[in-house]
Amino acid sequence: MLRLTRVWLLWRRPPAAGVPAKNLGLRKVASGVSPPGSASPRAVNIFDRDLKRKQKNWAARQPEPRKFDYLKEEVGSRIADRVYDIARDFPLALDLGCGRGYIAQHLNKETVGKFFQADIAENALKNTLETEIPTVSVLADEEFLPFRENTFDLVVSSLSLHWVNDLPRALEQIHYVLKPDGVFLGAMFGGDTLYELRCSLQLAETEREGGFSPHVSPFTAVNDLGHLLGRAGFNTLTVDTDEIQVNYPGMFELMEDLQEMYRNEDGSVPATYQIYYMIGWKYHDSQARPAERGSATVSFGELGKINSLMSQEKKSQ
Repeated sequence: MLRLTRVWLLWRRPPAAGVPAKNLGLRKVASGVSPPGSASPRAVNIFDRDLKRKQKNWAARQPEPRKFDYLKEEVGSRIADRVYDIARDFPLALDLGCGRGYIAQHLNKETVGKFFQADIAENALKNTLETEIPTVSVLADEEFLPFRENTFDLVVSSLSLHWVNDLPRALEQIHYVLKPDGVFLGAMFGGDTLYELRCSLQLAETEREGGFSPHVSPFTAVNDLGHLLGRAGFNTLTVDTDEIQVNYPGMFELMEDLQEMYRNEDGSVPATYQIYYMIGWKYHDSQARPAERGSATVSFGELGKINSLMSQEKKSQ
């Protein structure tokens, strides 16, 4: 079952200069993969990136990975739809945190000339899905990109950035590797993801222990995401949200409380995934700019007179 709720949030910021390379301090990692134990000096390191690499490698080695990739496939196709909505082609594109290539399979070579697919897990890169676009596989961490400034016309990322420890820095790097007038399209889990599971665990643990601890990874709020994109240097921002509800046939006995509180009439258990889709552009002189404040020649108060003016014009004709 698929239930969608879409909300559009728009931000526009004044032209911003590119993020200087000295502010990133990441080009020293030539391989693009962070050494074990390395971390961003300004981030609270919630996630063990080395462990995350092992988890993704393990998942990519499973005999039937597509059996569990339905959500990644769906979101990847929606990212591709948004690429097609932009009336231009992209000679060089980057898929950051590509996994098995869930976006590239939905695009064609007329839209994207060449695709760099970067991921932290080498096993995922070895088992990428077929695509008609020429691709280059790059073993790289989303937090330590090895690419030069002004390299790509398009950067996409699907369900990967929620695992990084320093999201502001990751967005700055994406802005850094984009060419002027290049565009970034991304998708990541939102704050209401798996709220059924989280509520059930909190209620159960509060009842038994008198308090609760977080059992699900933290997610970014939609308002914060817009501000982070703007701070990274992107302009003409758009962020919208979808909710994808997946109904599972059942849960383990340990999740009996979740079944009792949220299960459907058919006995299945819903899990809601909130997805944030974001679009941001790197500034270029050719882009449209907002008019200066006070430069309008018609006031909003006169808009109500449009119908009468149009009717008078028709009569005169």
